[in-house]
Amino acid sequence: MDIIKTLAQELQIKPSQAEAAVKLIDEGNTIPFIARYRKEVTGSLNDEVLRQLSERLNYLRSLEDKKQQVIASIEEQGKLTEELKAQIEAAQTLVVVDDLYRPYRPKRRTRATIAKEKGLEPLANLIRLQLTNQPLEEEAQAYINAEKEVASAADAINGASDIIAEAISDEADYRIRIREMTTKKGQIVSVAKDPQASSVYEMYYEFSEAVSKIAGHRVLALNRGEAEKILTVKVEAPQEDIIRYLEKQVITKNNPHTTPVLQAVIADSYQRLIAPAIEREIRNSLTEAAEDGAIRVFGKNLEQLLMQPPITDQVVLGWDPAFRTGCKLSVVDPTGKVLDTTVIYPTAPQNKVEESKTVLKKLIDKYHVTLISLGNGTASRESEMIIVDLLKEIKTPVQYVIVNEAGASVYSASKLAAEEFPNFDVGQRSAVSMARRLQDPLAELVKIDPKSIGVGQYQHDMNQKKLSEALTGVVEDCVNKVGVDLNTASASLLEYISGISKTVAKNIVAYREENGRFISRSQLLKVAKLGPKAYEQCAGFARISNGKNPLDATAVHPESYDAASRLLTRLGYTLQDIATGNLKGISKKLTDHKKLAEELQIGEITLRDIVKELEKPARDPRENMPKPILRSDVLEMKDLTEGMVLKGTVRNVIDFGVFVDIGVHQDGLVHISQICDRFIKHPLEAVHVGDVVDVKVMSVDVAKKRIQLTMKGIS
Repeated sequence: MDIIKTLAQELQIKPSQAEAAVKLIDEGNTIPFIARYRKEVTGSLNDEVLRQLSERLNYLRSLEDKKQQVIASIEEQGKLTEELKAQIEAAQTLVVVDDLYRPYRPKRRTRATIAKEKGLEPLANLIRLQLTNQPLEEEAQAYINAEKEVASAADAINGASDIIAEAISDEADYRIRIREMTTKKGQIVSVAKDPQASSVYEMYYEFSEAVSKIAGHRVLALNRGEAEKILTVKVEAPQEDIIRYLEKQVITKNNPHTTPVLQAVIADSYQRLIAPAIEREIRNSLTEAAEDGAIRVFGKNLEQLLMQPPITDQVVLGWDPAFRTGCKLSVVDPTGKVLDTTVIYPTAPQNKVEESKTVLKKLIDKYHVTLISLGNGTASRESEMIIVDLLKEIKTPVQYVIVNEAGASVYSASKLAAEEFPNFDVGQRSAVSMARRLQDPLAELVKIDPKSIGVGQYQHDMNQKKLSEALTGVVEDCVNKVGVDLNTASASLLEYISGISKTVAKNIVAYREENGRFISRSQLLKVAKLGPKAYEQCAGFARISNGKNPLDATAVHPESYDAASRLLTRLGYTLQDIATGNLKGISKKLTDHKKLAEELQIGEITLRDIVKELEKPARDPRENMPKPILRSDVLEMKDLTEGMVLKGTVRNVIDFGVFVDIGVHQDGLVHISQICDRFIKHPLEAVHVGDVVDVKVMSVDVAKKRIQLTMKGIS
């Protein structure tokens, strides 16, 4: 297989792009670095395409390794033909390689191997080739052998049948065709083990859908229902068509002596050996495809959540709501520094509402709090009521935001949180997290295992290694798109920077604490275990404000500093003009980018990137994302009426719709059919996590806590 050609075809890129990307990956370059600083080499492949390429590259190389192992094994047995070798080398998947290897794989003792030990292989060959002109019972007489436990002609025919059944099962072409027929015409069927029992899987109690059409989220739901022993799930294959196909392949002569036996053998081979294996393979293939789809959606949702814009220049009061143990509060300044923490008891069973309001008013006055960040967990509704009452009583303009506290408890009980706040309890740490995840969602959420952030579906049912790798890649891409301040970033944030390991991230923080703030990027080379290659990978993403060189505050890579300086000189500017913001509009002064790039001895794409960065140094890509909705009043579920139009925030996107927070503590569902007037295959084609959208209430079920919304027909 030509891996480069295959990658280019699959990803719809040029072979030269695929070859360049593979070379860069093999040289140890990270995906963010290649995407940002090697556009010239790859033809501007983005991080998403590069990650797909890297994943497929690993698979195709594993496939090639497996092919070589299989060829060597068959050759060792002296059974390798040129035709078989060509078939193996042409195989596009590991499943096909396994099919071709099956007849040659060392087997455990089966009914067929036992029959061969009894000397019945010649009889099996005679039956399969349909060579006899006399009844099989007469042919089988010669194979009766008491010592080998062949007591009768029937025993001999049965043993020979087992040999033929296994041979049919091992035929690669048959398996490939049967798998194809089952995939095209088969049905996934599920029934309830107890049809009277109530469960969330009731829609699958009598369920059937074509294998070729079943949606990924239904595959994962069926898997979970089966794992919880509520459902029985199976693949119903087009058995008659398959048997007819096998008979046509195997029964090539009209022989009345062998045909009935071969018909029985074919049925046995399919039902006992082929069908269970094909069913397993199809179920595994469906699950893998469903997991890949769910991971992609999870990744997109996570990216949108991490890239939500920071709320800057505000003193925020983080509120972790609770009943019995009280509501934990934490006030943080605009930089995220904790100013104060306390506990109030406005909710049941204490109900100290007025006392709590007094404490809140003092905190707001003392620290000039302008925003309250309320977690959406237990007692959130009751806390919100108190906040709204409080805001009506004070003259200071204060607003509040409901934040998703998914993962806050995981973080607050973690070793990382204990190191960051050794004197705080888990509630206080959680309150700090509530405030900070509003101020800078990316910097705070990187401290939490991405799987715990709660923007996916069925994440606990899928391959955890694959999920973790994919989500870590998403976090890495987001952090590197934004860049980090080398003098304020936590080790948790630094470890996601291209080329920086966990150990090196801690070493950077330790260096900073020991030597004071970084004043130049080149100081990174003095950090323990950060060598020249790691420096090359990370330097462009590590920013230093007010350092020695103004370029250190930009996304311009140190390897391009000389070109950037010469560009500024040519245009009549100095490096200091970067810091003062005097370079806006310089792109309009450039007429011939190609000629200028040649003069500066850099690529044209690199030149355009440098100019873009100089015009707006250290721009934050999150600025263009929708801002969170700030509230000052409360809405309850009972206040909702059919036809009411509201503004909400998309909290989660799944295969069949989106959940929207409309401020009533119960997210409403917009089904995929209600998202827009045009046909869409997936909600992500129209909306993303964090989007602020207008929705109309279709129906409200207070008892079941269900809100149906639509985004259609809103003027």
